[in-house]
Amino acid sequence: MSKSSVSDNIARPAGLGDIPASANSMYGRDPYSVPLDEIDVSQPDLFFSNTMWGFFDRLRKEDPIHYCKDSVQGPYWSVTKYKDIMAVEGDHDTFSSANQITLLQRKGEMSKTVSFIQMDEPEHGNQRRTVQGVVAPTNLAILEPIIRERVGNILDSLPIGETFNWVDRVSIELTTQMLATLFDFPFEERHNLTYWSDVSTTQPGPGALVETDEEQFQILAGECLPAFTKLWNERVNEPPSSDLISMLAHGKTTRNMQPMEFLGNLLLLIVGGNDTTRNSLTGGVLALNQFPDQYQKLRDDVSLIPKLVPEIIRWQTPLSHMSRNATKDTVLGGKQIKKGDLVVMWYVSGNRDEDEIEQPYEFIIDRDKPRHHLSFGFGIHRCMGNRLAEMQLRIAWEGIMKRFSFVEVVGDPVRNHSPIIKGFAELPVRLHAK
Repeated sequence: MSKSSVSDNIARPAGLGDIPASANSMYGRDPYSVPLDEIDVSQPDLFFSNTMWGFFDRLRKEDPIHYCKDSVQGPYWSVTKYKDIMAVEGDHDTFSSANQITLLQRKGEMSKTVSFIQMDEPEHGNQRRTVQGVVAPTNLAILEPIIRERVGNILDSLPIGETFNWVDRVSIELTTQMLATLFDFPFEERHNLTYWSDVSTTQPGPGALVETDEEQFQILAGECLPAFTKLWNERVNEPPSSDLISMLAHGKTTRNMQPMEFLGNLLLLIVGGNDTTRNSLTGGVLALNQFPDQYQKLRDDVSLIPKLVPEIIRWQTPLSHMSRNATKDTVLGGKQIKKGDLVVMWYVSGNRDEDEIEQPYEFIIDRDKPRHHLSFGFGIHRCMGNRLAEMQLRIAWEGIMKRFSFVEVVGDPVRNHSPIIKGFAELPVRLHAK
């Protein structure tokens, strides 16, 4: 399959040139020129430039359970093959979610935040069940016509034949409206949710969205927490309803949460409800432009949309990794893991594992098993909102194909400077009418 001229590996825009690389920066280097024991795939520059693939390919082939002894985040193990990731996900007794669940280390006051994804059983399951009803099939049936109406309004507002940023006008707008509905958050203030999500997942530093841990905490504890505390105080004195704040306020295991636990759970739900759909909406447009034969296949048969959606989610892998802490000395893939070691499951690598996925570097919209991917995780921590994310993407692509003959990418994407959220800040596009 031949790709179009749309670039997928880009030079970093001048505006981000002031982000310092680590002493052993992988950026711009041949993956096979770096000594194996010096490879650090957690460096944000690799994800910003989309040049991490060769490093993951090498690790899967030569050292699939790889120890990085020196990184900005400290030492960690990389798990890069599909089946090994599944093994870690499935053994939550040996690999704990308590405390750190990504490479991003909360520092200072932010280290006091905690959410149910950072808990083991039974606390994790009890709190998760409190909010799981928001994505139950009955609630999804209620949400579907709302999503369909909003998708139509957003797409109908777009200019034909003019260049604009798809991320802002479509991806962020749709997901932010959905988040506001799930929280029953003031609709006119909904863009705060996107901002707080981005602040939460940023590694503070020079040139980043927030430069210090203190600034990050001031924004989240000084803006996000008070806004939601006001909503909590309103909902707790009203009969229970189907929004997330009401569920938390009335839930047996969540109604007595302390402020930092409330903030942690808020950030978990905001980020979880935002990033998969937001970045997959953009990633799908880019992928179809890079694989024009697949775009034509979709034009010829829009009934492929239900298979297109999970392929987009696999291809994009919006959450690049999650981590676990070893609860005891153990062996994984022949490597000795010590109690307390940080083990990182690189979903972005598992979704390109040639031993598990046929032609993993090809974007194929009619795969036989399109949901065979790791983007939603596995086991007790599998993404709670996976069906909602798929539904939003399905409805969005139904609307896109109904209205436009071509969503043309007319410039290089600007990607997130993050090894956690694999997404986009900009994607310039031009629409062609039917």
